[in-house]
Amino acid sequence: MTQSDLRLTPMGLRFQGRLFPCSRGRGGVVAAEAKREGDGATPAGLHRIIGCLYRPDRLVGADLPRWAQPIGPGDLWSDDPADPAYNRPVRAPHGFSHEQLRRADPLYDLVLITDWNMAPARPGRGSAIFLHRWRRPGYPTAGCIALDPADLRWIAARLTPGARLAVPL
Repeated sequence: MTQSDLRLTPMGLRFQGRLFPCSRGRGGVVAAEAKREGDGATPAGLHRIIGCLYRPDRLVGADLPRWAQPIGPGDLWSDDPADPAYNRPVRAPHGFSHEQLRRADPLYDLVLITDWNMAPARPGRGSAIFLHRWRRPGYPTAGCIALDPADLRWIAARLTPGARLAVPL
């Protein structure tokens, strides 16, 4: 582990000597081999941060990383194990099950993407493990890590591509 990595602990998310309160999946943390689509669990392991997405209409002037990409109206994420583009960003219209990235609520105003179940994606092993804004403190996610929006922005502004998220069992 390096100073540029994130580490999930029972007390929160540790990064650059600070501890941030966070929420994790409603299914708890599970071994990577046990992770399944829709189980609500956060997979254990060492996951690289491979991307950053943001809502340009909501985060105008925010301190964002240079490598952040805007979320457009047709941006989706495939969560259908039968989709050849499973666990990948896709564009509308899309004939398979997917998740809207440009949401009405603020949960995905800023998103850090991990490499969970990529290269290649294994159908049914779970998709889209993100770091994103929480609904409220302590409210569980569908498997992602969720943070206070100010903490998420602070972290994103200091992360570099390839930083890792360590999720111990």
